[in-house]
Amino acid sequence: MQILSIKKIETHSFHGCLPEERKVGTRFSTDLEFVGDFSKAMADDDLSQTVDYVLVHQMVREEMSLPANLIEHVAQRIMKRMMDTFPLVTYVKVSITKFNPPVNGQLGEAVFTVMSS
Repeated sequence: MQILSIKKIETHSFHGCLPEERKVGTRFSTDLEFVGDFSKAMADDDLSQTVDYVLVHQMVREEMSLPANLIEHVAQRIMKRMMDTFPLVTYVKVSITKFNPPVNGQLGEAVFTVMSS
C-alpha cells in the first residue's frame, strides 16, 4: 500500500449557516489523502493506475462551488466522489479548513476531517 497526498486546494466558497457567509463567502482549503496499491503506476508509469491530480482538483472545486450549511456535508460529498471515481483507492481522508469563521471572538480556522472505512 502507498499513500498519495494532495494538499491545499484553495477555493473561495459560500458554506455556512449564516446569511452573510452565503453572500460574501470565505477562504477554504481542502487536503486529501489516498491509500491504495499504486505499484502498477510505479512500475509502468501509467496514470490510469493511480489518482489523477487534475481530476481531483476539478472535482474538489466543483463540490466546493455548491453551497452547504456545513463543511461536514461538503467533506462527505468529496469523499464519496473520490471513492466512486478511483476504484484503486482503498481509503480516502478529506480535510476541509475554513479560515476565519464568524464567531464572537478570534478564531483562525475550523477544520473538519472525514475518513472512509
